[in-house]
Amino acid sequence: MNIVILTGRLSSSPRASELPSGTVRWNLELSCPDDQGRLLGVPVSWEGDVSDAWDTGTELVVCGAVRRRFFRSSGATQSRTEVIAASVVEVTARRSARQALDRALRAHPDPLAAALRSAASVAA
Repeated sequence: MNIVILTGRLSSSPRASELPSGTVRWNLELSCPDDQGRLLGVPVSWEGDVSDAWDTGTELVVCGAVRRRFFRSSGATQSRTEVIAASVVEVTARRSARQALDRALRAHPDPLAAALRSAASVAA
């Protein structure tokens, strides 16, 4: 299964790009701590709504899948590995990271998300 759960902070403001189909894709850069406390930059692609309040430092929980995409730029084929978000939820003063994770998992369309929700509730 290809399911990713991230929690981290935006390292830059969300950037919108319009696809030829007219769909707006948001590019998010999330700084996520690894198990040794180092911050790792993770590119996230999101086709949902983005709050005007999201800016550098906003804490988010992201559920999705890893994808490597190929594209042509300046006459050369390039690739980018990114997380394609199925759900993105902001962590706020009223919504803890745990609550944001629960909400993000409820919104995730993959059947494995139900198993993840169950495992998360046992771990709590």
